[in-house]
Amino acid sequence: MDNLLALRVFVRIVDAGGFAKAADAMNLPRATATKLIQDLEKHLRVKLLHRTTRQVSVTPEGAAYYERAARLIAELEEMDEAVSNARAQLRGRIRVDVGSVLANQILIPALPDLRARYPELHVDLGVSDRPVNLIGEGVDCVIRGGDLPDTSMVARHLADLDWVTVASPVYLKARGEPTHPDDLQTQPARPDDTARLPGHAIAGYFSSLTGRAFALEFHKDGERRLVQADPAVAVNESTAHLSTLLAGVGIGQTFRFAAQPWLDNGQLRQVLPDWTRPHHPLHLLYPLNRHRSAKLLAFADWAQGVFAPFDRRKG
Repeated sequence: MDNLLALRVFVRIVDAGGFAKAADAMNLPRATATKLIQDLEKHLRVKLLHRTTRQVSVTPEGAAYYERAARLIAELEEMDEAVSNARAQLRGRIRVDVGSVLANQILIPALPDLRARYPELHVDLGVSDRPVNLIGEGVDCVIRGGDLPDTSMVARHLADLDWVTVASPVYLKARGEPTHPDDLQTQPARPDDTARLPGHAIAGYFSSLTGRAFALEFHKDGERRLVQADPAVAVNESTAHLSTLLAGVGIGQTFRFAAQPWLDNGQLRQVLPDWTRPHHPLHLLYPLNRHRSAKLLAFADWAQGVFAPFDRRKG
């Protein structure tokens, strides 16, 4: 039995929550992963995992073994990186997950610079707005905005992004321009009518987790308004959301950097410019046990420089 490989497989199975995901992430046949764990348990003379047709759970002995095994694997990876990087450039592969509009408009255009600096560092870029399980999906780090979802992660602040409320000129010509956030709410047709008419069509963005559309938020002179109108169209991907705004579906809020090219060429117009929305904090997140990975730290430093021009704290 390859003890070190068995140890790596065991740690990955616990992290991923199953044999299939762990084997696929490590490019191993599933039968090989199963055999390695069986041999490891036979060697230790203890049951590490409870296996059913639906799930894998860790035994009390397995949980204690995992804590020490995970630390050992992390230290071995750091040791390997330290030795190899002492005599050569950063090399290997890093898996990064990032939201769509951030990837397409900021990160991907800057990748040639990263490749020029570290030609032996290969990047697997997962592009989506859905939350990911870093450990279970084999992701090294994610770039995400908003409140920090998991305090067990190391967070590197990249930028505070600015919002803008926009619509297409075609939409505004047809529906008129709002003068107050309340204009976006549904309004009664007339005092004696129970029917409700939309003040404006909202091009919304809904959560991949809850399925609910996020409210539009407006601030002015200490006043705060939330608009939770039923969107005419809602999407759960940031580049698609920008496309709905450009198509003239309705009014919505997006990041200013994403809308700026279209504001400059007239395909979008800002509405309610006197009303603002609090900046959106953007972080690079990664597990604590990878805090000394040379390639991860190099990528984080590079990403911080890439996002710096979009940081409204410096504007």
